[in-house]
Amino acid sequence: MGRFGPVRLSISGHVLLYTAYIPAVYSPGMRSATSKMTKTGARFRAGAALAGAMCLTLALTGCGQGETTAPSTARTYAAAGAPAPFGAVDCREAKCIALTFDAGPSEYSARLLDILKEKQVPATFFLLGARHLEKYPELVQRMDAEGHEVASHTWSHPILTRIPPERIREELGRTNEAIERLTGRKPTLMRPPQGRTNATVHEICGELGLAEVLWSVTAKDYTTNDSALITQRVLAQSSRDGIILLHDIYPGTVPAVPGIIDALKERGYVFVTVPQLLAPGKAEPGKVYRP
Repeated sequence: MGRFGPVRLSISGHVLLYTAYIPAVYSPGMRSATSKMTKTGARFRAGAALAGAMCLTLALTGCGQGETTAPSTARTYAAAGAPAPFGAVDCREAKCIALTFDAGPSEYSARLLDILKEKQVPATFFLLGARHLEKYPELVQRMDAEGHEVASHTWSHPILTRIPPERIREELGRTNEAIERLTGRKPTLMRPPQGRTNATVHEICGELGLAEVLWSVTAKDYTTNDSALITQRVLAQSSRDGIILLHDIYPGTVPAVPGIIDALKERGYVFVTVPQLLAPGKAEPGKVYRP
């Protein structure tokens, strides 16, 4: 079994404290603890647990992003076009927070969309192409129709800093085309797998009209199916202008969402999409955004 331990990380003069999950040795043949988990979810859970621990300890590679732009900074540069499908929200005044989901759609996404519709909460979905977007096109269309932001998480989830530029273009370009085909709009946002990016990724994203979006809150839902624990982790880390990272591919995540929404609303938070969080600023291609 793995364990949790503190990690102290300094990036650009800022000291960050994390409770990182340190996994036990992973065997490719390891069986999932939950029979409901899909094969895709199992692969992501094992890989992400190991990568997450490594990512926190590597300030200059992987998660070392270089210069990033905070939502509050983006808001100082007014730009037209930030959508507000659930009503205009001025995050310069309101206590905003963004709920984001990676690596879907999946068999759990329809229920998630039901919850978001009932709670009148917009979200930002960073979608995978292979075995996800191409398997559930109707869910992608529903996300767009119901006012959520549809964005890219690449086609097949490679670590972008480890592949050549031409493949980075293919991973992002193919996903862009598929999303545009389904929604009528090219995505303007992407999230690099495991948050790993570098100058080459920035440049290619700029060419393709994509801004990179990282996060400030993670439940590490790839390490547990305990919905109560997922909720606890999110609430413990949430703050104004936060970007919450969850995955709608794990069986414990979607059941945690109603409690997360209700608790944060009670604290005075207003849920927005990532573009709304930046408005009246607008995400600029090639830039990296992180609270």
